[in-house]
Amino acid sequence: MNELYFILAGIVVGFSVGVTGVGGGSLMTPILISLLRIEPHIAIGTDLLYAAISKFCGSMVHARKLNIVWPIVLWLALGSVPASLGTTWLIEHILSGAKNYKKILTLVLGGMLIVTSLAILLRAQIERFFQKRRAIQAQVRQASLGNLLTDDNKTPVTPNKPLILLMGIVLGILVTLSSVGAGAFGVMALVLLFPRLPMIRIIGSDVAHAVLLTLVAGLGHLKAGNVDLHLLLLLLAGSIPAIIAGTLLSSRLPERAIRRILGVTLLLLGINFIIHPTKDKPATIATPSVATFEQTNHARN
Repeated sequence: MNELYFILAGIVVGFSVGVTGVGGGSLMTPILISLLRIEPHIAIGTDLLYAAISKFCGSMVHARKLNIVWPIVLWLALGSVPASLGTTWLIEHILSGAKNYKKILTLVLGGMLIVTSLAILLRAQIERFFQKRRAIQAQVRQASLGNLLTDDNKTPVTPNKPLILLMGIVLGILVTLSSVGAGAFGVMALVLLFPRLPMIRIIGSDVAHAVLLTLVAGLGHLKAGNVDLHLLLLLLAGSIPAIIAGTLLSSRLPERAIRRILGVTLLLLGINFIIHPTKDKPATIATPSVATFEQTNHARN
């Protein structure tokens, strides 16, 4: 296939990320599978390394602006990294030999796309709900937090350690299987756990964790032979300039409208993958030709 198509895919996804902040793995993997006909395991593995590289610059910006709550990132990683390593081992040694290997991957991908799309489409309602909850909690919780580990905004981390760890495990498994969920799904989970934490710090913490998780998962897929490095370079060649352009133009474009279009697109793609998962091609059975049949009969006679 023409290499230009892969560069264009990088441009489309990169521009979406630059304008809306979402659409990396959730958009790249479906494009590679549905439009560019890349095998699901190659698309997922390549996209994971693509996400790690493309998200790295964003994490550096958040780190400079002190938007990252490092204790949250640490406890997420304690759950997600071992879960990701275990999942890649499972993929390499067990799932890759299963008859329904591609079907399993695309079903998980479809489910994660639906969850991600709902998170994108309902983000405003979710934020309003938790803003009200923050206001109520601010009035009720005035007591000192004692020796609990807190961030700068008095958000307790210590009581939530088991839940953060569990969230990391779930993300580690699902992101490694589908390459989707480290962004919108991770933000949603952190909002539920830390309703008083400003959204910018939730996003910063999620991006920092996503870089680590996608890197570990991507390297695991690389070891399993599920990464196309040439494809990765083509995607990055298109997406990096597009991310910069999208970021610069984001204030002039209808971000809400683009986000809605993206959310609906991902929802439809997710439903399609659930209804029509990718299946392994059945083994072809050689049928004897007419000439072969006649030669057989002649030999018998």
